[in-house]
Amino acid sequence: QLQLVESGGGLVQPGGSLRLSCAASGFSLEYYNIGWFRQAPGKEHEGVSCITSNPGSTYYGNTNYADSVKGRFTISRDSDKNTVYLQMNSLKHEDTAVYYCAVGAVQAMCVTMRASDFGSWGEGTKVTVAS
Repeated sequence: QLQLVESGGGLVQPGGSLRLSCAASGFSLEYYNIGWFRQAPGKEHEGVSCITSNPGSTYYGNTNYADSVKGRFTISRDSDKNTVYLQMNSLKHEDTAVYYCAVGAVQAMCVTMRASDFGSWGEGTKVTVAS
């Protein structure tokens, strides 16, 4: 059974940083496309970032970011720890949301980052950016 657990959220001031973790159990993250999504109160899930899988393929380790976070967020994978990270810098009020990681079956899902294409969602970790 694929299981993901997010952690690392919290309260941070505007301009601050947080690093979110997405730890996997029951499978190796290296072989799955992992997306980060967020949901602000009253809004739909929004694709934030994604990293592709399939070691040895041309597109292994490719990353994608929503325009709203480009240059501020960085997604990475530590295969030894079976964890995907989302480093968030220069945080803004509008980054406030519950952040989730989820599994995408094919690499193309990392391009479109549609929440409905992803599965095995974690419970989420809350990020609040406030003065």
